[in-house]
Amino acid sequence: MKEERAILKNKIYLYLTEFFAGMSVMAVELGASRLLAPYFSSSQIVWTIIIGTIMIAMALGNIYGGRSADKNPNPDKLYGRMIAAAVWIAAIPVLGKYIILGISAVLIFSVNSNFLVWAAFVACMVVFVFPLFLLGTVTPSLVKYTVDSLEDNGSTVGMLGAANTIGSIIGTFLPTFVTIPAVGTSITFLIFAGILLLLAIIYFVSAGTGTKKAVVGVLLFIVCCVFGHDGSFAFWEQDLTYEGESVYNYLQVKENERNVILSTNVLFGVQSIRIKDDSLTGMYYDYAMAAPFMAGVQDKESMEVLILGMGTGTYATQCRKYFDNMNIEGVEIDEKITRLAEQYFELPEDISVTTYDGRAYLNAVDKKYDVIMVDAYQDITIPFQMSSVEFFTLVKEHLNEGGVMVVNMNMRGDKEGNINQYLADTISGVFKSVYTADVAGSTNRELFASDSEEILELMQTNIEEHPSDELTGMMATVVDRLKVYEPGQYLMTDDKAPVELLGMQVIDDLIQEEVKYYKKVYETEGLRGLLDRL
Repeated sequence: MKEERAILKNKIYLYLTEFFAGMSVMAVELGASRLLAPYFSSSQIVWTIIIGTIMIAMALGNIYGGRSADKNPNPDKLYGRMIAAAVWIAAIPVLGKYIILGISAVLIFSVNSNFLVWAAFVACMVVFVFPLFLLGTVTPSLVKYTVDSLEDNGSTVGMLGAANTIGSIIGTFLPTFVTIPAVGTSITFLIFAGILLLLAIIYFVSAGTGTKKAVVGVLLFIVCCVFGHDGSFAFWEQDLTYEGESVYNYLQVKENERNVILSTNVLFGVQSIRIKDDSLTGMYYDYAMAAPFMAGVQDKESMEVLILGMGTGTYATQCRKYFDNMNIEGVEIDEKITRLAEQYFELPEDISVTTYDGRAYLNAVDKKYDVIMVDAYQDITIPFQMSSVEFFTLVKEHLNEGGVMVVNMNMRGDKEGNINQYLADTISGVFKSVYTADVAGSTNRELFASDSEEILELMQTNIEEHPSDELTGMMATVVDRLKVYEPGQYLMTDDKAPVELLGMQVIDDLIQEEVKYYKKVYETEGLRGLLDRL
């Protein structure tokens, strides 16, 4: 028999409990994606793992909640579970990043394949399953307290379902468009944990029970607020110039005496760089400078350049430095990155940057260009819509006669059927001439494509006419590395572009290659030897 509590007679309060429980579930799910993305990327694979583990947790919570409500319908149990869920969610900003890195450190030495899948799955299970399991008990328990008779049970359950659904909708939009961009992921977790805690405290104060639970919950929440409000993902870094989040990315700016770099991952990757003495970067941006030569930059009074995936403007800045006849446009989906470009990377004010998706931008404009650079790929989060035959056909339609597309492919793989082979084969199905050049000292590969069969001859002629010894010396290196690409049959279309799985395979190979040395040290010298090397 269910306990009689005055507050339970107020169905509005029960509907609010359901509403905020649904909201918190979605907020935690979105927060989970932002917590994991700086470590494991935000690919469809990671999203699948998040959604799958959360659905498992909710299903188990529904089963347990229903059985618990039938066996012991005391509402103190439900709101006690809500306090536990609130405290756990509040503790995620305090401990979650350490747990994720700890799990990754263990798995990287014990898993030989699918590291990202296993690491993301185990991290989700450890960090997020328990509080969402507890929130999964809310709906069946509330049904027990709200249904008064068989005559109105349908409408009552329907109202609970509607409250949960509306809460879930708001919980989807609110973190994405309001709390995460405004105050960050850590504070977002604390906000929704605080809402759950407040609901439970209102219940216990009204019922006059559970004082100890409420006090302990509040104290633990305060502790989490004190230690968990710091939004730093790279907590081991002491001298970051900037660290923050946008709607799309984790953002980190790091500066030293020589350069300023932007990264969207806490552990690896450089998305943009500014060399303070204005010299070449030593990275793939330098190789991509071959594209203007291939398009005849020295022969044109004005050259139109479009950069899809502008970042903070490394390529645009270099083009502006070495050529005085370029009109450069950039497209960058993340407006916050553009603001960082202006603040830290000295992006020239006269270079126009449009905040838009690269493919959508091409669909919206009729203008044609001499060079289009495609640099929207980072780690394994290659946008499938910018890797298909249809996309590269769209790029080709926006090139002038003799125009050149240059694509940065940042995960060079050696196995048959790797992601770069898919990309290169797909591009070869659209363009007549395709050349690649592996970037020394990195996993990047630059691909140059055109319908002109004379781009190499034009490149050589234009290099000889260019006055910069620094750039022409770099171009000599590119010429030595350029290879005619021999296409295969690996094509990607809008309907079928398995970029996440292909990217994950390359990431696995790169990780295994990097940790091979440390595994050998561990096998021969044990943990102490490994720690000494680290």
